[in-house]
Amino acid sequence: MTPEAPELSEKALLRSRLLAARAALSAESLAHTTASFARRGVELPELAEASTVAAYVSVGREPGTRALLDALHARGVRVLLPVLLPDNDLDWASYEGPERLAKAGRGLLEPVGPRLGPEAVCAADAVLLPGLAVDARGMRLGRGGGSYDRVLARLAKAGADPALVVLLYADEVVTRVPEEPHDHPVHAVVTPEGVTRFPVAP
Repeated sequence: MTPEAPELSEKALLRSRLLAARAALSAESLAHTTASFARRGVELPELAEASTVAAYVSVGREPGTRALLDALHARGVRVLLPVLLPDNDLDWASYEGPERLAKAGRGLLEPVGPRLGPEAVCAADAVLLPGLAVDARGMRLGRGGGSYDRVLARLAKAGADPALVVLLYADEVVTRVPEEPHDHPVHAVVTPEGVTRFPVAP
């Protein structure tokens, strides 16, 4: 057994537990939290003062981003949304409203506008990252596909330093997330109850 195997297993177990908790959420709870995320997100300086925000369209039981996307778009913020490539990397396109989203693979919704290229994310002042948990150090647990690991590596290579923000339910802010060498801490987590910021080392 390799040294990494127990850590990967720990991540898998935590993902399974968190996804099960999301599956148990009621429709009423989901609607309430979506409104809370939009309100808190628009008030968050990292997003409200940004010219360009790279975000994503929430699906299923993910913390709802759609009202937040509309609120940012209405304010004149340029919102970039991901387009999943065959190798799990991400291209980007501008958000032009809910009517300009199309169903894509894996249950995702993607913008139908011109593709801007994977490097487009480097122009973002803030990046809204999907996640399943964040710990007290700001370490994020993703779904394990690796798409956003590539995004974070691309930002670092370009010398870009956008604010990294995650939307989560309150019980997804945990004591510790198992980490690997390539994992990168975020700057802030937004829950329906409030905002927590983390000191991110340079």
